[in-house]
Amino acid sequence: MNPGDALIQRITIGTRGSQLALWQSNWVKNEIMRQHPNVEVCIQTISTKGDRILDVSLPKLGEQGKGLFTKELEEAISEHRIDIAVHSLKDLPTELPRGLRIGAICKREDVRDALVSRDGISFDDLPPGACLGTSSLRRQAQLLARRSDLLIQPIRGNVDTRLRKVQIGEFDAVVLAAAGLHRLGLGDRITQYLTEEFMVPAVGQGALAIEMRDDDPAMEAIIRGLDHEPTRLACAAERAFLKGLGGGCLVPIGAHARIESGLVRLNGLVINSSGSEAVRGERLGPIDDPESTGRELADELLSRGAGRILAAG
Repeated sequence: MNPGDALIQRITIGTRGSQLALWQSNWVKNEIMRQHPNVEVCIQTISTKGDRILDVSLPKLGEQGKGLFTKELEEAISEHRIDIAVHSLKDLPTELPRGLRIGAICKREDVRDALVSRDGISFDDLPPGACLGTSSLRRQAQLLARRSDLLIQPIRGNVDTRLRKVQIGEFDAVVLAAAGLHRLGLGDRITQYLTEEFMVPAVGQGALAIEMRDDDPAMEAIIRGLDHEPTRLACAAERAFLKGLGGGCLVPIGAHARIESGLVRLNGLVINSSGSEAVRGERLGPIDDPESTGRELADELLSRGAGRILAAG
């Protein structure tokens, strides 16, 4: 019998109701059941504010956007209505509610963003004035930095909805996370992968986080086997960078860390929404303290003008 099995016979996973969120939660469910066959696992769908507000672009929500896709799930954990919640880590704020913590970060999928265009046209070959959809200021800013002649428009809805809007001609192209497309079996729809050099990813992009109560050692023992140390260390550096800048998932900040030869290599970006001004940096740090690398890179970028860019919105 595995650790924790004797104390836990049933686990309820909370998740958003989108196709991608359900895929992610079912993947976690299957992994738990594979590692702990004596534990029953069920899934409970919970609607979040971000799922209900579809007529407002994410940047316009401002402070209201904090915890947009996570608050209701976190309340359900705290109230013992669910045991754990599965999140796309990029949606999870750096400050968690009292009594909750991240119990595991699963192995990262493809970290890159991906272009899906209606006619299979690459980014550089899109005609001037082409309409490109994204809900992310980070993506918008980096796209405009390369092509100020494009029309970048906000787009909401699940992955299928966004792809359909390209297919019917409402948009010439959209930019989505490659990880989500892969998980849904839609990798063949990708026209072009946008490398990390082309477009710095969002903090935590491609990784899944399992959030739990911090006073539940039996649950920790259950989900420990889903944690992927290199991903956790890299994401810890990215999230410390984001926290050091005072930013959230709705501001134009990008970061990507990887583990190389026993060190954390972190690249970070702060860019204004028009793409006309950006501050970039890279830092190497010890693997046993990835957060310090994130904080140090944040301090460096702030000293070089990142704070002014963020304050200007």
